[in-house]
Amino acid sequence: MELVVAGVGTRMPAWVAEGWQTYARRMPPHAPLRLVEVPVAGKAGAGRESALEAERLIGKLPERARIVALEITARPWTTEKLASRLENWQLEGEPVWFLIGGANGLDPQLLARAHERWSLGPATLPHMLVRVLVAEQLYRAHTILSGHPYHRA
Repeated sequence: MELVVAGVGTRMPAWVAEGWQTYARRMPPHAPLRLVEVPVAGKAGAGRESALEAERLIGKLPERARIVALEITARPWTTEKLASRLENWQLEGEPVWFLIGGANGLDPQLLARAHERWSLGPATLPHMLVRVLVAEQLYRAHTILSGHPYHRA
């Protein structure tokens, strides 16, 4: 099973890249974590920015994948709930794609395609930081499943 975080934005600060790499390289070989980036739409006009970014993300999606949309209005998951989902996804074997929108969030067409929606909480977070948080949470969920002492809740 492959885990993919797909996000809008291609020029991340060094601290984001370092944070991402810290957790991505800790993932086990049977559940690698990969990052897919698409460019920000910029000034697409007439409020089409999120639609253009959605088209770019859709163009990267494989034919079969479980899609998890990161959305502020969705239900938050405890880390234990994420670990349970991770365990189920491993049994299914399909790639799991976590979609992170740009400044305007995810377009409704992407939200409609999502199998699940996940909120990291009610605060508005910069999309670049969300990448690192998702990577850390996936690593933490993996450590719960493997019995590693990283998670001490």
